[in-house]
Amino acid sequence: MENYLPWVLVAAGAFCILGAVQDWDWFLESRKARIWVSMFGRGGARVFYGILGAVIVAIGVGLGVGWLGK
Repeated sequence: MENYLPWVLVAAGAFCILGAVQDWDWFLESRKARIWVSMFGRGGARVFYGILGAVIVAIGVGLGVGWLGK
């Protein structure tokens, strides 16, 4: 496992969580986020992205600590 992959995953997950918590318009109105906003509404999409970010952070931490990928 590359040494930088867990850090990239943690950073991407944190970015996703931050975008959901801060309710960034450019984040939630992007082309790829529109499908989730149309399915769940803006509040539901924020919850979805918060959970998605937490899962990505957990995978990054798991890889970094060695719980995953051995």
